Amino acid sequence: MKRLAAVLVALLVLGLSALATATSAEAAPGPPGAPEYWFDAWHVQQLWAQGIRGQGVVIAEIDTGVNAQLPALAGKVLSGKDFGSAGGNGQADRERDEFGHGTAMASIMVGRTGTAGIVGTAPGARILPIAIPLRGTTDVGTSDHMGDAIRWAADHGAKIISMSLGGERNSTLDTVSCPADEQAAIDYAINKGAVLLAAGGNRGKLDNAVEQPGVCLGVISVGAVDDKGTVADFSSRHPYLTLGAPGVNIPSLSRIPGDAYHGNGTSQATALASAALALVWSKYPKLTGRQLVARVLATLDKHGDGRSPEYGYGVLNPYRAVTADVPPNAPNPLYAQIDPFLQRAAALQRTAKAAPAPKPVAAAPLRPGEYKVGHASHVALPRVALGSVLAAVGMLGLVALAGLGRRQHQLDNPPPPAPTAPPPATVDESGAVWHEILTEPPPGDDLSGGRPDSGH
Repeated sequence: MKRLAAVLVALLVLGLSALATATSAEAAPGPPGAPEYWFDAWHVQQLWAQGIRGQGVVIAEIDTGVNAQLPALAGKVLSGKDFGSAGGNGQADRERDEFGHGTAMASIMVGRTGTAGIVGTAPGARILPIAIPLRGTTDVGTSDHMGDAIRWAADHGAKIISMSLGGERNSTLDTVSCPADEQAAIDYAINKGAVLLAAGGNRGKLDNAVEQPGVCLGVISVGAVDDKGTVADFSSRHPYLTLGAPGVNIPSLSRIPGDAYHGNGTSQATALASAALALVWSKYPKLTGRQLVARVLATLDKHGDGRSPEYGYGVLNPYRAVTADVPPNAPNPLYAQIDPFLQRAAALQRTAKAAPAPKPVAAAPLRPGEYKVGHASHVALPRVALGSVLAAVGMLGLVALAGLGRRQHQLDNPPPPAPTAPPPATVDESGAVWHEILTEPPPGDDLSGGRPDSGH
């Protein structure tokens, strides 16, 4: 009997030890005041243990550029492209603030363990950095080259195109929700097999403004949820929202080595959703882009029936997307919306290729140094009239063009209640607040200590 009791005690001790080990293995990384809680909800470490780390997946990040010299990102950032006037390969963060939006998003996607224990969700994936001129960067221009950036990403091996940004659409100035050049570039990328994600916006407590490229057909528009899976109050509500992902109290690295921040936003939700899709794709590398999207949509954590402006089709769950039995013909409501347009464009292209080439028009030989000007196309005549009208209204035309050309990446996150101390946190030009993570917080600090206003 004593021997049996001893055996039972030994088994109990072993069981408790195993439980403690499992609990430790599942503990979310990151700083104590802002842990990466989705590691627990998504069982990320279990996926890693199975070799599912995002390997083989290139994530094109269209943003402010990425500081590729950051120790946590060294060797994980490919040579990309900078569409700004300075040019370059995208391996420099053009964000004026030390936070470094593009670097921060890259860190939570693919970074190895860095400051405050922050680590990327898909460390096996690689970043293809694409910097574009955006508000808040050192290279603001009249065009942000969004369409060009999407096409470049699709042509240079990107399987996932992550866009943690958005530009508000003005219903009085913009006749369509998605600019034609952006939609054409998105169509092109989808036909190349890429999957595109964009921020849904952080204006849930304001006007829920429509933002592109999240509104564009074929793009996974991402909202933000908290650690309980509840939609964040700042997350914009849209009928076109696709899904929700963690976007509340998210820690990330700065473009400055040794610095880290935590904050809220659909930017972070988009980056984490991109990393989650990379995990799923590394498990099923033979899936096409549309098959991957169908698998992800079939395994969302549902919040009610159908699609809602708060949650889209549901909340992302990459663990279920990896482990669930999803039929090959699972519905894909996101692509069902864009497929008729893609099919029509393909049919028109086939018709154009099948049509006989026009016969060249014979022209009388010209004497050396002469040239002839043909008649203007009728299509050009209304443009001349329009130009006259724009010249007459002058400044109104310039204001309209400025409104059409303006886009802003989503650095903005809803400000928390103002602390009495320490001084206000970093505030960007849109009123966004970012809190610096202190590795050794002073007594009484809750990791919400900040720096003076950046003056954007």
